[in-house]
Amino acid sequence: MSELLLQLQDLHVHYGVIHALQGINMNIERGTIVTLIGGNGAGKSTTLRAVSGLLRPTHGSILFEGQPIHQLAAHRIVRRGIAHAPEGRGIFPNLSVEENLMLGAYARNDREGIRSDRTKSLALFPRLAERLRQRAGTLSGGEQQMLAIARALMARPRLLLLDEPSLGLAPQIVQVIFRIIRQINAEGVTILLVEQNAHMALSIADQAYVIQTGKVIKHGPARELLTDKDIQKAYLGG
Repeated sequence: MSELLLQLQDLHVHYGVIHALQGINMNIERGTIVTLIGGNGAGKSTTLRAVSGLLRPTHGSILFEGQPIHQLAAHRIVRRGIAHAPEGRGIFPNLSVEENLMLGAYARNDREGIRSDRTKSLALFPRLAERLRQRAGTLSGGEQQMLAIARALMARPRLLLLDEPSLGLAPQIVQVIFRIIRQINAEGVTILLVEQNAHMALSIADQAYVIQTGKVIKHGPARELLTDKDIQKAYLGG
């Protein structure tokens, strides 16, 4: 029987007078990949930022493992088991790859676990292992994205929020990133994915939500949405 990990209930978020999310409802089951698709400014990134505590909802609730988290500070949400690899990667360019990686474990004090997760992260991203002393700002775009994901994994999340992981990357690097996303999920991490490459996102996801002007207009199994005529026309160039 499936188990709900994350629930968004009638979620509203404002940026000043702009009503960015207008009553979003979502149910995310443990162990799945769920993708949010929609045009620019639809509210996809805002949804992730609300879940990770970077934005405070103006109405509604967010439940993680049945407990409300929408009033918690972002660092407390990380401790609960949610990590966010943001759009634009958010790495610290003047720090080394190693230093960026270890910042992902800032909320932890289990040395053995941190060491073990560092080894696992570098096994997932061997390119980073070769560049540990290099300043993060000198990495290629693909390597910076790998670092952003690896750093998020250092928090040992049960839910990983990924915002536009393929943005600005060469097609062959995108393939690598998506293969690693599948692998992370296979190891038991639930993933909530925002991705402009809708075809790629729907191809790896279990469930999908289509967001338009702050509202969910359609949701269902990702495979079904991949063949939906309206979705193809609007987001898949069909």
